[in-house]
Parts: sequence; C-alpha cells; structure tokens
Amino acid sequence: MRQDNGELLAVFDIVLDGNGCLKEYRRVDECDPAQGAKWYAYIEHAAADPWFNDQAYVDTLNPQAIREFIETTHEAYKTWVGGDFGGTTLGIFTDEPQFAPKQALDFATQQKDLFLSWTDCLPELYRVRYDEELLDVLPELIWELPGGRLSRARWRYQNLVTDRFLESYCQQIGRWCRENNLLLTGHLMGEPTLESQTQAVGDAMRCYPEFGLPGIDILCDFREYTTAKQAQSMARQQGAEGVTLRVPHLSWYTMQGEAKRDYPASIGYQSPWWEEFPLIEDHFARLNTALTRGRPAVTVGVVHPIESYWLLFGPAAQTAGARGQMEEQFAGLCEWLLFGNIDFDYINEARFPEQCPAPGAPLKVGECAYSVVLVPPVRTLRSSTVERLEALLNGGGRVIFLGPCPAYVDGEPSDRCRELFSRAEHLGFDRESILAALEPERTIDIRHEDGKRADRLLYQLREDDDCKWLFICNGKTPESPDVDPAPTLRFALRREYALEVFDTLTGETAPLPAQYENGWTVFSRPWHIHDSLLLQLVPGWGASGATERAESQSAPAVTLEPVEIRLSEPNMLLLDMAEYALNDGDFRPAEELLRIDNIIRGELGIPLRRKEVVQPYLLPKEEPKDRLRLLFRIRSEVHIAGAKLALECPESARVALNGLHVPTLRPDGWFVDKSIKTVPLPELGARESRLEITVPIGPRTNLEAFYLLGDFGVGVNGCKKLLTAPVRSLAFGDITRQGLPFYTGNVEYGFRVRSEGDFTLRVPHYRGGLVKVLVDGEDRGNIAFSPYALRVKAAPGEHFVVLRLYGTRQNGFGQLHHTQGVYFYQSPNSWRSAGDLWCYEYQLKPAGILRSPEVYGGVILDGTAHGRGAAGHFSDRS
Repeated sequence: MRQDNGELLAVFDIVLDGNGCLKEYRRVDECDPAQGAKWYAYIEHAAADPWFNDQAYVDTLNPQAIREFIETTHEAYKTWVGGDFGGTTLGIFTDEPQFAPKQALDFATQQKDLFLSWTDCLPELYRVRYDEELLDVLPELIWELPGGRLSRARWRYQNLVTDRFLESYCQQIGRWCRENNLLLTGHLMGEPTLESQTQAVGDAMRCYPEFGLPGIDILCDFREYTTAKQAQSMARQQGAEGVTLRVPHLSWYTMQGEAKRDYPASIGYQSPWWEEFPLIEDHFARLNTALTRGRPAVTVGVVHPIESYWLLFGPAAQTAGARGQMEEQFAGLCEWLLFGNIDFDYINEARFPEQCPAPGAPLKVGECAYSVVLVPPVRTLRSSTVERLEALLNGGGRVIFLGPCPAYVDGEPSDRCRELFSRAEHLGFDRESILAALEPERTIDIRHEDGKRADRLLYQLREDDDCKWLFICNGKTPESPDVDPAPTLRFALRREYALEVFDTLTGETAPLPAQYENGWTVFSRPWHIHDSLLLQLVPGWGASGATERAESQSAPAVTLEPVEIRLSEPNMLLLDMAEYALNDGDFRPAEELLRIDNIIRGELGIPLRRKEVVQPYLLPKEEPKDRLRLLFRIRSEVHIAGAKLALECPESARVALNGLHVPTLRPDGWFVDKSIKTVPLPELGARESRLEITVPIGPRTNLEAFYLLGDFGVGVNGCKKLLTAPVRSLAFGDITRQGLPFYTGNVEYGFRVRSEGDFTLRVPHYRGGLVKVLVDGEDRGNIAFSPYALRVKAAPGEHFVVLRLYGTRQNGFGQLHHTQGVYFYQSPNSWRSAGDLWCYEYQLKPAGILRSPEVYGGVILDGTAHGRGAAGHFSDRS
C-alpha cells in the first residue's frame, strides 16, 4: 500500500485505444495538460510493518543495504559461533528472500496505485545495459502494446531486476558463506508458479547456484512438483546436494499466546506422538543416503518458460487467459513427465551459457548431459539458447518444440528461431504424444495388470560406481486413506539387473526375484497407497521368481462390542466461549475468546491480535490498566471431584468457582505445554457451576482458552457442552461422540485374542498419529501405513492386546470454529474466520479407531466370549 514517503520520478500522459492498449504515451511535466490520463511515478521506501516487528523490509536490490545486513547478522553469528563454522554449524538458512512484489492492473482503464520492484540506481543500470531510458518506457511495463505486440522493455526490466536481486542478495550472501566455510541454504519466496516467481524473485532457478544447499518449502501437504524440480535441476547441474535432506518444521519453544497457532504441529513433547517420530525420520535418513550417492540418470532437458511469462505480465483482463494457459502448461508438462516416469531437468536460460560453454550432443549442462531437449510453448528464447539447441541438433541430438515457433529472441521480434524450428521435431501439447516421443529415453515402465500405465508413481534413478539406485514412491494424495485398491503393478527396468531391496522403514535388505525379458528386468508386486521401494541395481542376473501377489486371507475376526480403554491424560472440557465484561461494566452475551480479545482491543485502541503482529518482547513493558471479566457456565449431570483448571499466566488471573476463591499463585503442574499451568478446583456439583476468571488486557497480553481437566465425560450438542460420567469403555468409532470431543491425548483400547499361534492384526480405519500394538504388555510394533497390518508372533492360546492410538491436538487446540469442507491456509488468522467461514458450533474432526480391528489367524473374545467372523464382500455389477 502507498506509504506517502515518495519522491516524484516522472509524470506520464497515457492514451489507451478502444482495446485498452497503449495508443500513445509520453512523459510530461506536472503542470502540462494531458490528452489522456495523467499517471505519476514515485519511488517510495518501505515503511514499518508489524510482520517485520515494526521495521521495514530491506531493499534486496541494494548491494550496500545487503552488505550492512551481513555485517549486523552474519558477522554477529561469526563472532559468537564462528569457531563451529564448517563443523557443528554447517550452514545459514535464509527464509523467503524477495524484492518488493510487482503488481499488474486488473483492467487497463483502472486507476489505482500500482507497485513495481525498484531501487534508486535501477534507471542508471538499465541505461548502461540497454542504452535506453527506463523511465521513458515505463508505461510498457504496465499496459499492453496494440496489435498483440510484446514489449521489449518489459522483458528487459524483468531481466534486470532479477539480475540485481541475484547480485545484490544471493551472490553476496552466498559468497560470504563460502568464504566462511558455510553452506547458504533455505528457500526463496514465490517458487511454485510463473506468476509468483515473476512477482517475488523474477526467476528462482537463476538464484540457486549461489546456494550451497538449495532448498524448497512445502506447506499444508501441497504437491509442488515444479518447485521441487526447479531446485533439483539446478542442484544436479551444479553438482550440489539439495532437496534430499528434510528439515522438519517445527519444534515449539512454547505454546503460550499466539505461539500455539504456528503450523504444523510441534515435533516435540507437546504432541502425543513425538517420541514415535523416528519411524518417519529414520525412513528419510536412510533414503537420503541412497539419493545423494552417485549421479542422476537423466537425459531429458526442458527449457524453463519463465522469461516468456514476463512478457505477458500486463492487465489481467487482457493477459490472464494467456498467463493461465502458460501456468497450466508449466505444471501440466512437469506432471506428465514425472508421472509418465520420464525424469527430466529444467534448463535455465540465464545460466545456460555459463553451464554449457561448449555445446554439442549430448548437451552438457554443468554436470548433466541431455540427449533430448523439450521447448514448451514460449514466446521468446535467448539467442544463447538458440545457439546451444542448434549445436545439439548438429551433433545428432533431438530438439522437440511443443508449440509454435517463438517469434521473439531476447525479448525482441526476430526470425532467429525459424531455422532451428524447421530442423527440430514438432509435437502438439498433449501427454500421449510427448511420452511416445520420449520412449527411447525411458528407463522404467510401470503398468497395471491390464496393461494401462500407472500414473501415480514417481521415481529417481542414480548411477553409482558399481551399481544403480532406484527409488519409487507414490506421488499423489490417495482418494481415500482408508480404502486401498492395492493393485498389482508390473515394473520393467531397461537392461538386466540383480535386484536388492533396501527397506527404509526397518533397515533390512533382501534380494528381489525378477524375470528377464528381451533385455528388461521385470517384477510385479502389490502396491499400497503409502508404499515406496528402494532398490540397488547390480548389472547381471539375480534371483529369478514369479510375480509377488497379495497374500490370500481368510475372513477376519472383528468385534461389535465396546472395549475397555485407558486415557494417557485427563479428559478436557474446552472453555473458549464466555460472557464478558470490561472492568466494572455489565456482562455481555457469550462470545468466543479470541473474538472477545479483539473486540475489547478495538474499544481500547490497542493493536488487534492476528498473524501479523509485533512480537511481545519488543513491546514496552507496562502494567495493563484494564481488566477483562469472563464468566463460564459449566453444566454437569454428575458430581466431579479432583478437577483442575489449566490456564496461561495464572499469576495474573483471579479465579472463583461458584463464589469460592481459587488460588492460582502456586500451580501444581502443567497441561500439554509447560506454559499452560494447572490449579486445583473445588468440587463441581451436578448442576450449573459459575467459573469466573478475571485477567488483565493490554498490548502485551494474550487472551487464550481455558481448559477444565478431570475424570469425566463431555457431551457436545452444537455450542452446548455437558459434563457426563467418566469414560471407561469405547465402541470402535469416533471418540468425539462418546464423551471425548476435546480429548487430544492417547487412547489405549484393550481386548482379548485367542489364536493357534502367530496372527495378523489390522487396524484399517483410524484417525490419529499412529497405532502401537502391545501384546501381553510387550511392544510388538506400530501400525501407520496401508495396509495397516502387523504380523504378531505368538504362542497358541489367549492374549491381551492393547492398541495405543496416539492422539493429535486438533480437537482441543485447532480451528474448531472454521467451517469444515472449506480450504484454509494454516496460519494464526485461520482461527479468526469471518462470514460464512465462521461458525460457533464446534467443528470437530473424527478421532480414534473408527472401526473394529481385524484379526487374521485368531478370534477376538468380546463380552459374549466368542469370536466373530466377517461375511464375504459382494461387488455391485450394475
């Protein structure tokens, strides 16, 4: 938004034609009359922003500013821990560096403030590089030229800003890290799409060579394959590691105040499952050792289309269709190749000349070599790119255009591409034609039993000194985590290999039998929705064997009865709705606490709480002058003794239950997080109790939910809550409907099994972190991945089985008033929905073991002391 601290750079007289294109434009003086609309160009500097703790974001296009940034941050780290550089301290992380984002108009005739990335010396840099005045052509960055012409100035500006960001920020910090024996790591802002890159960094791939360990950021279970491929491609070409080492986010210092709304869940003691997390991380650690060995086996390159997108970055009403098509083609081609099992690398045009100084066939780009290069539908190519693609053709390589001949070179109209285009191969932009053309490059073919190509699996093949490493995994979110089609897939590998399975979950290895057909190594196996496969490939024949098929099972034993349960922590009643009063005012109707906080803050004229706030430790320390009184009405149908209240900052709160003062200065423990203290409460009768809590409110305070803990059940009906008898048993099903709506700890289900010996236990439908299986008190392993089964070694006879479901904190601490079924970005603001996204009724997610476990090779002994078998399944043939 406008900062009103600007300096006038130029004034323009803009005349648009009937199509909203630039009919004419000229620079004028402020007082000159205009034939069209008068537009004013100012340079402004960034102002204080609460997201940056009331400081301004640095000008990343200004080398002097970045030198000062290095001096005040990196050099300070060096002073304190420089002795560990290259040892304990391997790198420095940078998170989402960017320049001031570029904007485009919605409509050409729209008159509103528009922001472009800028720095003081940009006009001079433009003049030196292009022998042209940037301010003279500035309107071409905003409006379209008539007749469908594309603006050379727009391409030049985008290219210059990208280079300036690269030189000022990435290169300076990367160089400092190298000089100090450190890796620059982290990720850039706006990596996934052509639009987000154009707005934030210009060209992400251009920046990655400055990173010793380039990375990406994946949030909210997104599948950003273009993001991963961009970083992986440049890392491969530079011979760097990257996108192989997981950096899990995050482990919380505290859940106090707004901190509990960071995303994702804490990989720490606050999460019930955290001690079992090695199950995940050991898998990735083992996988990392294989995927960082040797060299990638890839022969297909794809010219990255970002520079053509720059040319289309104009008013949305005129360019959104073409830009959207480019985005679809960008993402589509990436996924067609990946899920068609043709690995590839992007080629970055700006880095192409330095990476490929001696072009030929194959086309050597850094440490990679490509025999085929795809050119997606683009408007412009660099002259240096055209030269290298011509050399590839001259050497017998292949160039395949997936669109018309580019009419621009280096952002200018040119016929330079015509000869290359005439000699190259041409394909329509469709999946099957592209995959068919790349069949000679295929190293792995994965198909269903009916011959159709599998389209959900990804692979990576690496060439080591005396072997190869092949990793295959699922790449798409399953339609259902509970219903696994588990098809038998046929895997064919070009050439003949002896196969060894490296089990990344257990660390065990075993030979994999295969068949050998016409120079291909072939094997089949059932494939579950969470499966992956790491194979070592040694040239030659290995063990031969038939197709591996799913093991045939008899009907499982199930139970229809409730089973005894045990909770790992007290049950909880969430107290997040209260009547409230400011100071000595009257009580107002009940409202949700985060809303109350901002209502009162608005009345007091202090900043609202939201995602973008100044950290409390930077606010002046002052004693709050105002107090907020809260009244919770707690209904119970049973007498409750030994209950506790969990709250933050108990030392500043006054608490009374039914008029009885509750001491808070000496908490007797904590709940979930050490910042949430517990204090004992008097007994609650079988009636409505009044819990009154008074807390201070001011700029540094945080009004948060309170938690009633104890041995009781909880019923929820819309917004209404009722304390009920303690929960001692559960039917297999959603625990939120069985007295545990806000419970987020672990639940142990116990039952007896009679078997003739070893048996298989399956938990096909649950919601939680994972399920641990204990038999006769002994830990037998975890169930976390489809087919959700565990083979149990057992002596004949009766055994007591405990299934420990590890909970998540969603139903006690998540967005319980956000309308379900509507996507939202996980951030503190998602707890503060509005309009139709908000509802007072609790939006609980299913939790627990949702259907009976299945026992194969035994029976479950329920209350009637006999086992139950399952009937056969009949498919509907209609």
